[in-house]
Amino acid sequence: MTDHDSSPPQSSPKIDANTPHSARIWNYWVGGKDHYPVDREVGAKIVEVFPNIIEVARHSRAFLARVVRHLAGDVGIRQFLDIGTGLPTHDNTHEVAQRIAPESRIVYVDNDPLVLVHARALLTSTPEGATDYIDADVRDPGIILAEAAKTLDFSRPIGLMMLGIMGNVVDNDQANAIVRTLIDALPSGSYMALNDGTSVVHGSARDEAIQVWDERGGAPYTSRTPAQIAGFFDGLELVDPGIVSVSRWRAESIPWGIPEEVDAFCGVGRKP
Repeated sequence: MTDHDSSPPQSSPKIDANTPHSARIWNYWVGGKDHYPVDREVGAKIVEVFPNIIEVARHSRAFLARVVRHLAGDVGIRQFLDIGTGLPTHDNTHEVAQRIAPESRIVYVDNDPLVLVHARALLTSTPEGATDYIDADVRDPGIILAEAAKTLDFSRPIGLMMLGIMGNVVDNDQANAIVRTLIDALPSGSYMALNDGTSVVHGSARDEAIQVWDERGGAPYTSRTPAQIAGFFDGLELVDPGIVSVSRWRAESIPWGIPEEVDAFCGVGRKP
């Protein structure tokens, strides 16, 4: 992962190809190749009831690139902690950041064995910077912070990326406590970018998609309202345009106007 890590590689945990996994289904939706028949089956069923999930996936990916360009380019952030990485695809966090600032340091976090395999192979750094990968669950923020500190300097600003991950923590109190623990560990001048699924744009179709996911044995997932997503930013200074659909967060100009809203809302906040 990082040119500065001399520790022996961890053994790869066993990959379960019979149970659908959100990272692999997401990869299927954005046109990737790293998924199994069960992922394609469940992903296709979800598309049947909620066709707009494809737009949600693509706009969410584009939001990541815009956020990292803003933080690395406009703000000058040189360290990123990306929790809930998903499978590597085009324009991963380190690629966007290191194009702007080759010395950027990025730590990725996920808990899917297939993500781990691909991360080790593909999430390589520039010589000036560093990347690392942590095999951990978002519900264990203490472990994440301790491991991330081996690569990141927590006395300097960090960009915390939490994209599409908190819906996997169904309990609101637990979800808020996790985010608060992570933010509390960051120094002043750090930023958090967070987005997650809602049901305010397409309503029942999104809810039906979640039901399909739950019935097929996937880890429970919940949608949150934009107000609940805004609650994750308590104590932070929201940057313009505030809490909006991912398709409308500083979207690039397009000839046919403002992009349509999709059922994933987001925000970016600065820690004072």
